[in-house]
Amino acid sequence: MTERIRPEVAVAVGRRIRALRSEAGLSVAQLGEASDVSRRMLTQIELGQANPSLGTVDRIASALGTTFAALVGLTGDGTAGSVGPVGSPHPPEGSPEGSPEGSPDGVLVWSTPAGSWGRLLTAVETDRHAVEMWRWHFVAGDSYRTSPDAGTPDTMVHVLRGRLRVRPVTEGVPVVEVQEPGTTRITDRSAYHLGAASAEADCMFVVMVPRGV
Repeated sequence: MTERIRPEVAVAVGRRIRALRSEAGLSVAQLGEASDVSRRMLTQIELGQANPSLGTVDRIASALGTTFAALVGLTGDGTAGSVGPVGSPHPPEGSPEGSPEGSPDGVLVWSTPAGSWGRLLTAVETDRHAVEMWRWHFVAGDSYRTSPDAGTPDTMVHVLRGRLRVRPVTEGVPVVEVQEPGTTRITDRSAYHLGAASAEADCMFVVMVPRGV
């Protein structure tokens, strides 16, 4: 299952990346080198012609001295041209009644045709990190693959409903399952798959993302 963000979010983020790059006086090649993203990919992202992973956008944001949360309008800095949070406030098909999809708060970042979704609810900035609060809903059979990041502190997880499965990509690392109302920390810095070990699972994540300077 893809970890790529929703197309409408990708388009809005691309416009803001381009504006920030221009304000900083950077060429596409310079920003690409600083973020370890190819010049071609970066150009496609800026033009809204690519649907990048969240990890790719995080690297670009860090190179620009900002964060993904700022690019989508959830924090006040680094949002050139921002007019508020991007993303639809309306629930995609299959969203459970009473989910945060019915609220304009936060940004719907990821979703699947089967009804799984991930929404960035809010974020705060510190000098070194963006602290992000996410809510996820998984339908059995769907999964979200995270991007590896050696600089990211532990991720805090609380399961609201059902049973969450955390399956590391690295061979030999054990699978973790958390039953409601359980809480855990994800300490593995490599990539892993998130999904439901029950018919459905709802959970909250608190993630600290290193920010650029």
